[in-house]
Amino acid sequence: MKTFPLPTKPEDVIPSLVERFNSGNIDNQMALYEPGAVFVADDGRLVTDREEISAIIGRDIVLGLSLETNVRHIFATEDVAQIILDWSIEGTGPDGQQIKLGGNACDIVRRGADGFWRYIIDNNKGTAIR
Repeated sequence: MKTFPLPTKPEDVIPSLVERFNSGNIDNQMALYEPGAVFVADDGRLVTDREEISAIIGRDIVLGLSLETNVRHIFATEDVAQIILDWSIEGTGPDGQQIKLGGNACDIVRRGADGFWRYIIDNNKGTAIR
């Protein structure tokens, strides 16, 4: 099984996210989230339960389609960074239906005591009205 190193710089977070997502393994993805991370659900709820975050993200991973991203901005201090990016997942799903997902994310990551950067807020729809 392939291992994925955790990012050591804010600009490495999204490439790591893409590689982990495209691996098809939700555990690879969840390693990028701090234990107390918040995921902003499509309905605007703040989800903090790791199992629920895993289930939400897992629904997209099991489609077997690649995540594509375009990082627009990274605003960083010593230990916290805001990442603004566009993302999309497009193609034919396992049921033969065309899938087109995407958004403009506004995420917050933090460098932990171990030196690795992880999500503290995953807001994959950014400023979209929910």
